[in-house]
Amino acid sequence: MMTLDHDLPVQGGAAKRAYVRGMFDAIAPTYDRLNRILSLNLDRAWRRRGLALLGWERAPEGTYLDLCAGTCDFAALLEARPGFRGRIIGADFVPRMLQLGRGKATRLSAVGADALALPFPDAAFDGLTVGWGARNLADLDAGLREMARVLRPGARLVILDMSIPPAQPMRGLFLFYFERILPRLGGWLSRHRDAYAWLPASTRAFPEPPALAERLRAAGFGEVRFERLLFGVTALHVGTRGAA
Repeated sequence: MMTLDHDLPVQGGAAKRAYVRGMFDAIAPTYDRLNRILSLNLDRAWRRRGLALLGWERAPEGTYLDLCAGTCDFAALLEARPGFRGRIIGADFVPRMLQLGRGKATRLSAVGADALALPFPDAAFDGLTVGWGARNLADLDAGLREMARVLRPGARLVILDMSIPPAQPMRGLFLFYFERILPRLGGWLSRHRDAYAWLPASTRAFPEPPALAERLRAAGFGEVRFERLLFGVTALHVGTRGAA
C-alpha cells in the first residue's frame, strides 16, 4: 500500500486545523459534484438515514445545528422533511463552503464558527448533525464535548463519517480503491493534489466505530449506538445528550 499520511497532519493540533481549512477552501467549488461521483450518490441516502435517527419529530419547530456543515447538504435535507417547521444553523469554519450552500434551504442561517469553540449558549439546540466533519477536527474529544454542551438534555447527535470495513474481502477491496485509486481520481477531478489523499489518511487515523462510541459516552452522551453502512465504508453514530 502507498503511504498517504507521511506529510499530512492527521494527528491533530494547529497544523491539522490550518491544513483542513485551506484544503476545503480550495476544493469548495467541486465539493458537491465530487461527493456525488465518489460516493455513487449514496451520500444523500446516508444523510437521510441519519435524519431518520435524529428524532427531530419530537421538536419539529425546534432549532437544529448542522456542524461542520460544508455546503449544508444535511441542513437542506432536514428542511425538506415533511412536517419540519424549525430553524437550522449551519456552522463551519470555511466561509467559502458556507457561501456555496446558502441557497439550499430557506430556513438556514449560515454561521462561521470553529467546532471547538462554538458561539452558542449552553443547551441551545434540539438536535445536531455532523456529516463527514468529525474526522477533520483538530481535537476530537474537545469537539464532542462542545457538541454535548450546546445540545439540550435529551436531544440527539448524529455523526456520519468514513470508516474501514472490518471484514475481508471487502476490507481489502475498499482499501485498494480508497488508497490507490480515489486519491488520484479525486485529485484529478478537483485539481487539488492532496485533497483526496487526506480522505484515506485521516480515516486511518480516525477511531473505529466502537472506539468512537466510547468517546461519545465520555463526552456526555448516552444511548450511544452505531451502524455500519455499505459493509462499513461509512459509519453512522447516534448519541443522546444526558442530563446537564
